[in-house]
Amino acid sequence: MTEPVTEQPIAGPTLDPVTFEVLKNSFITAVDQMAEQMIRTCYSFVIYNRDFSNALNDANGDSIAQGNGDIAVHVGTLHWTCKEVIRFFGDDMHPGDVFAINDPYAGGTHFPDVRLIRPIFADGKPIAFAQSNGHWSDVGGSVPGSFDVRATDMFREGLRITPVRLWDKGVFRRDVAHMIASNTRDPVSIIGDMQSQAEATRACEREILRLVEKYGRETVQAGFSDVQSFVERVLRQRLAALPDGVWETQDFIDQDPSTGEGMIPIKVKLTITGDRVIYDLTGSHVCIGTLYNSAFGATFSAVVAGMKTFFPDLPLNSGFYRPIEVIAPEDTVVNARWPVAVTGFLVPFEKIMGAIYELWSQIMPERAIACVFNNEYLLTGGRDTRTPEKPIFMFYDWLPGGWGGRNGRDGCNVTTSSFGCGMMSQPVEGQERTSPMLTTEFEILTDSAGPGQWRGGMGARKGALMREAEGTVISYICDRERAVVWGISGGLPSIPHGLTLTRAGAEPEWLGAVFSDVKINSGDHFSRPTAGGGGFGDPLLRDPIAVREDVADGYVSIARAAKDYGVVIRVVDEELAEYAVDDAATDAERARIRTERPGWLTADPEQVAARFRAGDIDVMDAVRHYAVLLDWETGALLPKSTAQHREMMQKRSAAFW
Repeated sequence: MTEPVTEQPIAGPTLDPVTFEVLKNSFITAVDQMAEQMIRTCYSFVIYNRDFSNALNDANGDSIAQGNGDIAVHVGTLHWTCKEVIRFFGDDMHPGDVFAINDPYAGGTHFPDVRLIRPIFADGKPIAFAQSNGHWSDVGGSVPGSFDVRATDMFREGLRITPVRLWDKGVFRRDVAHMIASNTRDPVSIIGDMQSQAEATRACEREILRLVEKYGRETVQAGFSDVQSFVERVLRQRLAALPDGVWETQDFIDQDPSTGEGMIPIKVKLTITGDRVIYDLTGSHVCIGTLYNSAFGATFSAVVAGMKTFFPDLPLNSGFYRPIEVIAPEDTVVNARWPVAVTGFLVPFEKIMGAIYELWSQIMPERAIACVFNNEYLLTGGRDTRTPEKPIFMFYDWLPGGWGGRNGRDGCNVTTSSFGCGMMSQPVEGQERTSPMLTTEFEILTDSAGPGQWRGGMGARKGALMREAEGTVISYICDRERAVVWGISGGLPSIPHGLTLTRAGAEPEWLGAVFSDVKINSGDHFSRPTAGGGGFGDPLLRDPIAVREDVADGYVSIARAAKDYGVVIRVVDEELAEYAVDDAATDAERARIRTERPGWLTADPEQVAARFRAGDIDVMDAVRHYAVLLDWETGALLPKSTAQHREMMQKRSAAFW
């Protein structure tokens, strides 16, 4: 399944420039109005924190406009689900109808992303579709929040909604809606979110019909076509101006929990030929025994989102998709078919995006960016005993982290992930009101950024204490515990992901980045970091004054300033954050590191592991200097993962020293 590449001549503009520009921006505004409606009327805290997107589609289901705040993960999939609804219902559509779909095997992402789609009629025929996609906090399945890393098929993941009519000629179908909501852990919020999303599509409908009344149906439909042709035409011109060529790379998923040790490769080959670009993911691993697989729609969206980052000025609609061809072999982690589990598609999604960032950084070095931290979802659910009713609660959290260092600039600090740009960092006050959780820490994490001439952005650490609850379990949907966020052009990796659980009265326990349905009790505490971004350029070329300022800001410790940057910092007044660079010692330390670091990457991994277990080196030493990956709880060597990590670090880092 690929997005067909247009072979026909690109349609020229049919509207005058002024009308075109007014309508182009009006379509985007109509989608933004959907977002404003949702943010003010949604029931779930997840959607309130902007885990949603909207779209305006034409009569064929093609995307006309996205909103300014829509998140990357959704944008390349909304046309697929619209087309599926059109295919399923055909001519059996009427004014006032609203349809629902969440099917990842029909172009969606995962079951929690539920799309409501309203046909917009003018002169008795549908001319467009308003689509609202919201991440529902729960859609059933085996664990609260509907993310079970043990799932190998969809039957543990929750309710699959194939195209269904929720409003019939304006009449709410309570029987269907309540059947859907009753299969979730929070039916009241689900019904509320349905109503919110449906009203959002109505807001878009009103705006489009206002434009029809003002300009006429034919002019508005011409605008639908023109905005897509405009983006296609400009993108093709820019591709044609680039050199033809082939670029290849790979990234990894940490592991397949159902098999032995070793990271799971995702391969991307990018080919530019004339005004077309082909992404070939052949060679990516077969489907794995967990939910970290992606159906085609999400993979296509990852390709689009990754490429769009390098063309930020272009509006995003189906015109952007037409010069793109995606080859994704079936039954692989990048094109899983029913009934393979795909709710954790965000893991391969971001690996595809990261690989595409690396490839386009070679094509457009002025926009180069190192690897971005990966999104993570923490889900805790049970009974809230703060009230006699003991309602079911779901604490559904994600954290900001660091973006990669860029050509000439450090990465962005504590920013939402590339997977979900536009999502908010959730306010702890709201979380504590809706869940029996007390946030104990939420701070920028020193030394989390990948070192480089331009360092990565900073990650964060957040901890929480479970309070008055019973029957509570915790799940963590994450990655990059082993496939650590990497640097490019000589830059170094950041830090591993993973969660630490400290049960009341016990020692901390490292649970890592892959677990589900772990029981926790009142008084238990958990903490996890997010990685910083990867470094860009050789860290020994970073201005020592910049390192000194990073130390003063708490971004880099004095110890790691010397270890990673070869910059020796002297404390002048710690209370006033005044530090000085020892120039002579820095010159000597940098000369020593330049001489010794090639040997670090070929050091015996078993000896490195033994030094880690003895406490002679820490996690960052192992990852950044020796390129050795370990079980971070026991210190046991992961030989296959280490070999894979070393190979890529030789290519991305050592080759530029």
